[in-house]
Amino acid sequence: MTSKTARGLTEHDVAELRSRFGWNELPRTRVAGPFAIFLRQFSSFLIAILVGAACVALLLGERIDALAIGLVIALNAVLGFVQEWRAETALAALRGLLAPRATVVRDGTESVIPARELVPGDVIVLRTGDSVPADAQLLESVGLRVDESVLTGESVPVDKDMTTSKLFTGTSVVSGHAEAEVLAIGAETEFGQVAALTGAVGTKTTHLQRQLGYLARQLGAAALLIAAGLAGLGIILGRDVPEMLMTSLSLAVAIVPEGLPAVVTITLALGTAAMARRNALVRRLQAVETLGAASVICTDKTGTLTENKMTATRLWTAARGYDVTGTGYDPAGHIAHGAARVRAQDDAGLHHLLRCALVCNHARIERRGSDWVMIGAPTEGALVTLAYKGWLPQLRDNAIAAELPFTSERKRMSVLFVAPEDGFGESWQLTKGAPEAILAICDRIRTDDRIGELDDGMRVDIRNVYQSMARDGLRVIALAERRMDSQTIDESGMVFLGLVGLIDPPRAEVTPALSLARSAGLRVIMITGDSPFTAEAIARQIGLDAQAVLTGDDLHALTDDELGRVLKGNAVFARTRPADKMRIVSVLQSAGQIVAMTGDGVNDAPALKQADIGVAMGIRGTDVAREASDLVLLDDNFATIIGAISEGRRQFANIRKFVRYLLSSNAGEVVALIVNIAIGGPLIFLATQILWMNLVTDGATAVALGLEKSEPDHMDRPPRKSRDPILGRAGFATVVLFGLYTGLASLWIFSAMMPAGVDTARTTAFTAMVVFEKISVFAFRSLHLPCWRIGWLSNPLLLAALSLTLAAQVAAVYWPPLQLLLHTVPIGPEAWLLIAAFALPLLVVPEVVKSARRGIAHRVMTRD
Repeated sequence: MTSKTARGLTEHDVAELRSRFGWNELPRTRVAGPFAIFLRQFSSFLIAILVGAACVALLLGERIDALAIGLVIALNAVLGFVQEWRAETALAALRGLLAPRATVVRDGTESVIPARELVPGDVIVLRTGDSVPADAQLLESVGLRVDESVLTGESVPVDKDMTTSKLFTGTSVVSGHAEAEVLAIGAETEFGQVAALTGAVGTKTTHLQRQLGYLARQLGAAALLIAAGLAGLGIILGRDVPEMLMTSLSLAVAIVPEGLPAVVTITLALGTAAMARRNALVRRLQAVETLGAASVICTDKTGTLTENKMTATRLWTAARGYDVTGTGYDPAGHIAHGAARVRAQDDAGLHHLLRCALVCNHARIERRGSDWVMIGAPTEGALVTLAYKGWLPQLRDNAIAAELPFTSERKRMSVLFVAPEDGFGESWQLTKGAPEAILAICDRIRTDDRIGELDDGMRVDIRNVYQSMARDGLRVIALAERRMDSQTIDESGMVFLGLVGLIDPPRAEVTPALSLARSAGLRVIMITGDSPFTAEAIARQIGLDAQAVLTGDDLHALTDDELGRVLKGNAVFARTRPADKMRIVSVLQSAGQIVAMTGDGVNDAPALKQADIGVAMGIRGTDVAREASDLVLLDDNFATIIGAISEGRRQFANIRKFVRYLLSSNAGEVVALIVNIAIGGPLIFLATQILWMNLVTDGATAVALGLEKSEPDHMDRPPRKSRDPILGRAGFATVVLFGLYTGLASLWIFSAMMPAGVDTARTTAFTAMVVFEKISVFAFRSLHLPCWRIGWLSNPLLLAALSLTLAAQVAAVYWPPLQLLLHTVPIGPEAWLLIAAFALPLLVVPEVVKSARRGIAHRVMTRD
């Protein structure tokens, strides 16, 4: 051992090195504070229009109008802030309450310090279960094996010795112990460089943000142009200037759906609350809607599609083969030959194989509450679990007399074992390792209770068996034994016992989740750092059609155009690096796909941030992965993603519904105003009345519309295209038709009631427009199904909103305080009958049209 290893750094050395290299921590991601998050709520263009409208109203002395618009702006900001701040607070709680620690040798003394205090040159001590706190060079090691899946995605632990002597931050020791010298800390580590790659990905905007921004710009331009044109025309024709300015403001207010930002925010907030109940933490409001638009899910394998728990699934001895049920470290499964369950005491060959698997081992499993926990290397934990499934008794603590640990050169481990069941305390040498390494030291083979010669033909058979297992993605372990007279381990002349095939098994819920994804038109692409054989085997087990398996090296040989053609088929990617995952996501995005990326390791973080929506695992996920994500799965369940997609589709469908509903309502107001001014009549609606319609009555109804349940077939349709607008041509046509009808009907009612006085006519027209807008909401509950198909009473909140808003309108007509505010007067029964007559077609005609369209579509499908 070197003098540095013996003594370590001095405190003077540490102080000098820290002044040069700083602390062992990644540069902290700048987390937006509460004030910044609150200001972010005002970035929408629609909000900017509302702010402008409030300012104009204030300049014109219309303080009530300005106050009403201001309240809407404030409501939207508060709702958005509360949701985002809650998400950030919950994410902070996931980072862990305890800072990582490290065992270090300084001034010849071993001590435990916070890992952030390490400096290059420190000597660290690592034992089983420790997390490697910095990039380091091995000085000494015994049987060291390290899980590097957080960096590479490789599910099998890596052997570490002086020939593969570098250790990396964030990886964990699964067996053995070592001393190592710190080479790099913080941002200079491999972990830090991947985190920097994540930080290089710019801030992204969601699909909904882009679509709402586009719609807001369209509405804003239309509002400004039409209002300015109308004001100019009125002034040219000799109308009073203040009157025309107020009229223009009324028209601008009518065009812009003031309630839209608040309704969108409320709908998304309620949707994220629903997702939280389903174990998905939404960090940004628009994230779930974007996931609903996803056309491709790029998913990591280890720990996402699989359990990240090695499991023995197949055994082979010279006498017979066996299958093993159960997954993970719960020994509740069993071993079977054909349809018959087999126990160790009933099968001599199996008994010897399981005894070797249990004894030549450093892992253990423990029951903690209702869960089984494994301590040690995953492969060894799987062998212990296998032995217990065969009903082998637990091992005595003092049963192992000597050990020859695993090394990468020998590729095997041997122990000297005193077997109490032999009655004479006889010693056995038990060995496990790579099949070729075990075959090289064996000259005999066990067949049940007989031992025979291991000839060349049998060696060929064994190689064929384990190669077949390997092609199925299994990691194959061979086991051997030898009765010993001495207390010295001698790895020669051994008896071959058999083979064990292990794999990190798929999660049980993944296969049905993938089936649902396919029915929804979603493609799922596996991108893993594991071996091609393992990746292909897992893909086959979960029903993921893999027409090609490409490695990271294969990717480097492809241009982006060639990779794009590969991605049009069903490909699985193995042995990939972080930059490879980012490139795959980027190429998919350039082809117009909306990409969701799932993962848990730091190796996934750059792609998580590059994707349209990043989905990180909350339990196993690293801080870097969670910080890069938009959605965090609190249960690490892949099936939760499909649930989130369903919720996202529901949200976007409902947003599309209430956008069309709000614009149809506003279009009616605009038609009535423009036609009325064009024919020279008095104002049909006042600015305060328009705000009442747009904010109070329409807003409540639109929020209730945003809570519509999913339509029966919403997960049977393909994902919408990335450029599909919220409104679209069909939506624009619907808005125009409803706007023309409600606007002209209100104008006709206004004209018909003029003999009773302008105030009565205006109040009747104002009330008619409110009733029209409330009744027409039934036409927007589904854009293609009639209400009798989805259920007239299936949205009780909508019915409540309709009742409340209609009651509010009655109060606006008859209650003196609201009469004063809204400039209304009482109206008689004849006015209400006239309103009802014009409202009835808004309820009946859409139902007839949708039912007829549904009937025609059904007949076409039946004929085909």
